[in-house]
Amino acid sequence: MTTEGIRLPLVEEFFSLQGEGYHTGRAAYFVRLGGCDVGCSWCDSRFSWNQEIHPMIHTDEIIGNVLKSGTDSVVVTGGEPLMWNLDYLCNGLKKNKINTFIETSGAYPLSGMWDWICLSPKKNMPPVDDICGRADELKVIIQDESDFDWAEKYRSMVTDTCRLYLQPEWSRFGIIIPEIVEYIKANPKWRISLQVHKYMHIP
Repeated sequence: MTTEGIRLPLVEEFFSLQGEGYHTGRAAYFVRLGGCDVGCSWCDSRFSWNQEIHPMIHTDEIIGNVLKSGTDSVVVTGGEPLMWNLDYLCNGLKKNKINTFIETSGAYPLSGMWDWICLSPKKNMPPVDDICGRADELKVIIQDESDFDWAEKYRSMVTDTCRLYLQPEWSRFGIIIPEIVEYIKANPKWRISLQVHKYMHIP
């Protein structure tokens, strides 16, 4: 983990639509950072795990690309983006009145200034510090029935205003979706999150 965040391991960056959770359908510029040791077996961005194979880009260059896109919002994701100090990135974005969103497992301490924190806790490396109390959105991936208990554990740790989402693990969608539907019918505080960008064939 760097201490200054002047350079970040950039995996990819692109302007698209948010495909999951509360902001589904919203236009945003995505910045995917390299590095992750959480190691989810079903991860659909394994190509981001090894930070060594992704170039360390000056953060000012990333900010410049965001501004060129014309977007008003940035989603920082990974990998696990909080492996890196994101204060410098967020400072540059906020100076230009860009909304800042992050998608994180919470396995590392929070850095940066965020308009929206999407917390997706993972069993391999549970969240640290007080990020549960700061999360705007809790999004739990459901692979099998045991994940419902995991979701409820973290529902009890977030605030009453946090939006709650259950998202089917993509490769088990057909198997697990009936169970999620029935669970939400019985527990209506939850909503479902679908990866609609995969249906639209967009990044």
